[in-house]
Amino acid sequence: MLLAIDVGNTNTKFAIWDGASWRAQWRASTQTTRTADEYAPWLSQIMAMADLSFENVTDCIISTVVPQALFNLRNLSRRYVGAEPMVIGEDGLKLGIDVRIDKPAEAGADRLVNAVGAYITYGGPAIVIDSGTATTFDIVGADGAFEGGIILPGINLSLQALHDAAARLPRVEIRDPGRVIGKDTVSAMQSGIYWGSIDMIEGLVRRIKAEYGAPMKTIATGGVASLFEGSFSTVDHWDQDLTSRGLLEIFRRNGGAL
Repeated sequence: MLLAIDVGNTNTKFAIWDGASWRAQWRASTQTTRTADEYAPWLSQIMAMADLSFENVTDCIISTVVPQALFNLRNLSRRYVGAEPMVIGEDGLKLGIDVRIDKPAEAGADRLVNAVGAYITYGGPAIVIDSGTATTFDIVGADGAFEGGIILPGINLSLQALHDAAARLPRVEIRDPGRVIGKDTVSAMQSGIYWGSIDMIEGLVRRIKAEYGAPMKTIATGGVASLFEGSFSTVDHWDQDLTSRGLLEIFRRNGGAL
């Protein structure tokens, strides 16, 4: 079985592929100081709840946008899986796509993995919207190439900044307040973040499509995306397994077999 690890700025996702399907997926907060020996008992116990163990796992692939987390996760794979992990972005690892931006080395590992996952699942051209610590819009070409995109603050980050910068504004839950015009501070903030995020994303999707000049599919993924499922007219597919699917494809492209 394959252990696929996707490290984001806020959460780290662990997923198990058994050769035919994703057996289980879990999220943990990203902590750069957590050692391999601290990860192992937590992961071992949660795997046991799915009738899995480290003995079932033979391979590992890691994507991370937090370089400080890589050392301990690499050791987790070496000590407890017994395998040298494939790491997105390291020399010799083939993604199988062209990166058509001015500075290819600056493309985030998560964005490239999402591009691979989107192309093999839905084809191209496509827009991948990933809602997490940052909200990113990534453009996948007709041939699967990564062609750039947009990066902006994520929804939770925007809410946190609002709370921190304005003394009388509280932390609020992200949800549909039921109307656009808020009648108190909380509902006004919820309306702003909920409908503001929807209109911002839909507006940017329309601008991307107009500039690109060809029909494009739109795929939404990421930890926050599920809060908005069904509220967008511009999203064609909601796919929480997109990154894991991209990691599996890259594993296969580099000789991995299960």
